Amino acid sequence: MTTAPPHRTPTVRAAASVPRLLRSCIGLLDRVENAKALDHVVRPVRKVVRVLPLGPLRDVLHGRQLGHPLHPVLVQVPMGAWLSSVILDFVPGAGRSARVLVGVGTVAALPAGLAGWTDWAEQHEQQMRTGLVHAAANAGAVWLFGASFVVRGRRPLTGRALGLGGLVCAGVGGFVGGHLAYRQAAGPNKAEPVAHLVEPGWHRLGPVDTLRPGVPERRMLGEVSLLVVRDENGGIDVLADRCSHLSGPLSEGDVTDGCVVCPWHGSVFRLSDGAPLRGPATAPQPRFETRTEPDGVLAVRLPDAG
Repeated sequence: MTTAPPHRTPTVRAAASVPRLLRSCIGLLDRVENAKALDHVVRPVRKVVRVLPLGPLRDVLHGRQLGHPLHPVLVQVPMGAWLSSVILDFVPGAGRSARVLVGVGTVAALPAGLAGWTDWAEQHEQQMRTGLVHAAANAGAVWLFGASFVVRGRRPLTGRALGLGGLVCAGVGGFVGGHLAYRQAAGPNKAEPVAHLVEPGWHRLGPVDTLRPGVPERRMLGEVSLLVVRDENGGIDVLADRCSHLSGPLSEGDVTDGCVVCPWHGSVFRLSDGAPLRGPATAPQPRFETRTEPDGVLAVRLPDAG
């Protein structure tokens, strides 16, 4: 005797369709990141962003002083203001307050967008392709909320509809931004795993006398790549080799004035403590303590690793 499948209500069927929809969206974004045709747009836009005369403001927009990207912090203002305005659109007598929030969110979106573009121009090709979709959705949100602000005084219903459409666009932009951050790893500190991959204690790297003064050397500690630099006075600095920004090989960069320059995007790290002195990197490089063993071999360990 066969048992009939349980009856599925419309609500259950709708809930079951959500994972399929999300998987379809992820699949679409996977295709976008591999769409080389978008490079015809990426290249000229990237060039424009990189030549903007931002000066020291560029590092501020990257979030170097903050210690992590500034863009995710700035977007909280427009998103919060816009969401609140749409909620107030359903509250009787709150039209003026809603319009103020629409205006605040639209103005606040401008510096958030500038910070986003500044980060975008220093990413991998796949990330920049997806970033174009992210930017397009957010630009749509800015345009719709801007139009909503303009027409609300004369046509409140149209203004509310435009605001609702803008919130949908902002939500799509947020979804794509999450894909960029968590699926494509645009923004996280790439050097963070080092502390979890190196065992506590001292580790031998090799003879000190093979290190050439002022020349960056690459040494392997298990699966972790290290940058080793010996100065003219015999002092030795050791940092994690893979740049915290996008894993660029610091051992292939230039060493000057006690700093190393990442060859991929130009981030500058101080050798003495790994601090980022110029972006786009915002997180410091893990630094290793050093000592020379009695037999002339360089040994290293992470600070406080025992």
